[in-house]
Amino acid sequence: MDTGTHIVMGVALGGLATIDPVVQSNPTLFHAVLVGTVVGSHAPDFDTVFKLKNNATYIRHHRGASHSLPAIIIWSFLVSGLIYLFVPEVNYLHLWLWTLLAVVIHVFVDLFNAYGTQAFRPFSKKWIAKGFINTFDPYIFFLNVAGIAAWALGANPGITWVIIYSVIVLYYIKRYMDKREIVKKIHEYYPETVSVVTSPTLKQNYWRVAITTPDRFYVGRVEDRHIEIIDEFLRVPLPESDIMDVAKQDKNIQSFLNFSPIYRWEIYEQKDGSTEVRFIDLRYRSKDYYPFVAVVQINANLEIVTSYTGWIFSERKLQSKLVPSDSSP
Repeated sequence: MDTGTHIVMGVALGGLATIDPVVQSNPTLFHAVLVGTVVGSHAPDFDTVFKLKNNATYIRHHRGASHSLPAIIIWSFLVSGLIYLFVPEVNYLHLWLWTLLAVVIHVFVDLFNAYGTQAFRPFSKKWIAKGFINTFDPYIFFLNVAGIAAWALGANPGITWVIIYSVIVLYYIKRYMDKREIVKKIHEYYPETVSVVTSPTLKQNYWRVAITTPDRFYVGRVEDRHIEIIDEFLRVPLPESDIMDVAKQDKNIQSFLNFSPIYRWEIYEQKDGSTEVRFIDLRYRSKDYYPFVAVVQINANLEIVTSYTGWIFSERKLQSKLVPSDSSP
């Protein structure tokens, strides 16, 4: 989910914590728990600091180890421990438990969008992305805001949050059923379908889909349960060549391949004897463009000149990112 949703969920969880008699009876503990749930609800996304280094590092690590099973425990102790240093008189067990719950909920809700997480690390590095909740879902966001407002106005927190969370659970079920119907229809149209990646949008009735069959990729959209195929590409394996071997050694290409399950590739030979290898993620088509790419330029001596991976919405912007610098490989 987006940062705003994680924060309002943290505030909401702080309100729910008032049903805990120990928290309810101690104002200092309540404020400590509120800080713990708000910070804990955002803590796994502190890995955005990797963006300061470069996109390759960020893409490789974001929602990876920071959202893993060990990290959940580490974040809960780190956040609650820091708070406890400032208010050592409060009940640490209750502070830790509510902070832990906030971290768990953060990782849990991130499983349901198209980006996903590596939540089962260290047991599995597989990306889990259920793809039926948008990264920012206005229904979930404003339901939490409504609950916070009701609680602030004096509504019973127990009753308020039981109602709010029950509605949210029903909403998740409804979105799951929507996705299941889409996938079922796709399998009817393409019986040999290997996989379907769904990406919900802000519009409830509009989805993006990327379909893999044994020999093709299909990119389409679903609007009002009507499936429209927009693009079709042959599913061509990566060639065994010196150029591709060099490309796969580049850190930006490695990060892209580690993250993207459905992509196509292109090789362009330049007039100066250099070669450009481009990888294009097929999950995120937007306005006739595929914005998530990885590109590496290799000279005639099979040396990497420059490379880039990330979100780019125009060819001109991409080329500006590929201007070699002193820090280029």
